[in-house]
Amino acid sequence: MLSELELRSIIEGSFLPKRCECIKAEDASLTIKVYDDRDRDRVDLEVKGINADKLDSSRAICNLITGLREDLKHTHAPVLQRASERGVY
Repeated sequence: MLSELELRSIIEGSFLPKRCECIKAEDASLTIKVYDDRDRDRVDLEVKGINADKLDSSRAICNLITGLREDLKHTHAPVLQRASERGVY
């Protein structure tokens, strides 16, 4: 299993050049925020409650990142509902 720092680095780095923030809560869940390219304070995508324990393989991490990128393409749609319906996180 990856350390919190390694996991955070992989997730945040996968969205470059966008700014991405990966925060681990006290309950061990993750919140991921991806910010707008032009307005660095505007959040384009925010997903809360990601179970970090399920990110135990490169495939699981890749699936999460792929799902988040897909959701990011549709930032004006109900993003969180659609992502959870796919069972990505």
